[in-house]
Amino acid sequence: MPMHSQPRLLIFDVNETLLDLKPMKVAINNALANELAFDNWFSSLLHYSLVESITGKYQDFGKVGAATLKMTAEKFDKQISESKIKDVLSLIKKLPPHPDVVQGLTILKNSGVKMVALTNGTMEVVKAQMAFAEIDHFFDELFSVENVKQYKPHPSTYTHVVKEMKASPIYTMLIAAHGWDIAGAQRAGLMTGFVSRPGKFPYPLAEEADITGSNILSIAKELV
Repeated sequence: MPMHSQPRLLIFDVNETLLDLKPMKVAINNALANELAFDNWFSSLLHYSLVESITGKYQDFGKVGAATLKMTAEKFDKQISESKIKDVLSLIKKLPPHPDVVQGLTILKNSGVKMVALTNGTMEVVKAQMAFAEIDHFFDELFSVENVKQYKPHPSTYTHVVKEMKASPIYTMLIAAHGWDIAGAQRAGLMTGFVSRPGKFPYPLAEEADITGSNILSIAKELV
């Protein structure tokens, strides 16, 4: 699908798109002694974050994460202590970037395009994540949905970033590895780049992304 304009602002999703969640996956699967535990928890986390948005209530992502991890433990008939939940979820701040990320971001940075990150997590968490992964210097700004107290894919999350960056939706592209994120950005009037990481698929009822690549490096090469 051809782009209708060359993006001047790139908005990156963080978890799974840039950062590898494998350390958390291993920890949660081990804690609940089930290889499906992490996938169940992550789906519940996204589900209940949307419950908060739809019902007009906002709890930060960490609190929703802890609550849904308790629910996941119950689903697998396991007990998990508050301290264990805290330990496991603290790994969110210590995730490595995917192997393709640094090279891809370097190409984009050298092209002169503005780049920001937008996360459902808190500002405190995303700052810690980017510093640990040593990719914070690539971004002009970091954004959290806590600024609008709505979770992605609510349109306000994307339009807030566009407004703050004094950009235009038609010259802005969201890059993400989640079909729901791509759909949300499209419906907010943005261009989109889908990162088809293993196990990630576009939402069939959304429009096709403007560009699709297997990783950030392939996306970068297509954009530049």
